[in-house]
Amino acid sequence: MIKRYPTKQIFVGNVPVGGDAPISVQSMTYSRTADVEATVEQINRLHFAGADIVRVAVPDYEDAEALKEIRERTSLPLVADIHFNYRLALIAAEHVDCIRINPGNIGEKSRVEEVVRACKERNIPIRIGVNCGSLEQRFEDRYGQTAKGMVESALYNIKFLEDLDFTDIKISLKASDVERTVEAYRTLRPMVDYPFHLGVTEAGTVFHATIKSAIGLGTLLLEGIGDTLRVSITGELEKEIEVGRAILKDSGAAKEGLNIISCPTCGRIEADLVKAVAEVEERTKHIKTPLNVSVMGCVVNAIGEAKSADVAIAYGKGSGLIMVKGEVVAKLPEAQLVDRFLEEVEKMAAAEDGMEN
Repeated sequence: MIKRYPTKQIFVGNVPVGGDAPISVQSMTYSRTADVEATVEQINRLHFAGADIVRVAVPDYEDAEALKEIRERTSLPLVADIHFNYRLALIAAEHVDCIRINPGNIGEKSRVEEVVRACKERNIPIRIGVNCGSLEQRFEDRYGQTAKGMVESALYNIKFLEDLDFTDIKISLKASDVERTVEAYRTLRPMVDYPFHLGVTEAGTVFHATIKSAIGLGTLLLEGIGDTLRVSITGELEKEIEVGRAILKDSGAAKEGLNIISCPTCGRIEADLVKAVAEVEERTKHIKTPLNVSVMGCVVNAIGEAKSADVAIAYGKGSGLIMVKGEVVAKLPEAQLVDRFLEEVEKMAAAEDGMEN
């Protein structure tokens, strides 16, 4: 496992963030929060997709007042996203598990003091959400829209909260490009021990957001940086969770579910590999046990890869091998291979789970 930076642990509802807690994945609803039915429906979708935390926008009083009913109808930890109007944070704090404020637009110190007071009274954390595109004027004037400006803004606001004896803090430093985002998180990480919320903001549609987030978040995770994350996608909610979970798994930051090894398509393939891998992915979605499995389409790479896999298919012409821990357990016609493979995967997952319990 990757060695993570040691950080203070806070709680967003019942979800620990930081310390030795698993890295949590979150998303944000896009409905008008005042539309309680639509918002609860989206929260439920995120819950079933595997979200740990959900954030809702609170741009006006009607949205803030709706939080009471929303809170009653979901168990998923709620974060209220506040911009400009600090009074909305005071209302939201009565019903949510965390307040996110943007220092660049929340206003004068006295307003932040009131938000801190409300969060203290209810024992909920604050996310200092620094965005490169909306820095406080003093920092933008001095540093421009740079990673340095983001870090200085974060340090200033951290100290301000600390001076109010408030330390239930998490921090985000988001830009719309990978380079500034990674630089900001890297720079601030050794300076503070608060948990970090990772994200590349305004990352675009699924294709570009996935690539930007995989590069940016993956880089930071490999360096042990990050305690919770959101993949920002212009698109459907579930994709944010799917991509976030994949980044955690494929970076090695989380050990959950199957790592499916399959060869690229080429002229040597002796089976319908695309169909086989798609079927394996679909029929193993429910498995949370960390296993390496291999689905290989020809003999050139198959045996070598299969030796290091927990369970493997090595396709040949019209038939193939099933291997478990590098040992051949069956030679079968092509049409029977996937079913037998899945049987072995289920058996091994059950055995691994039994050993853990």
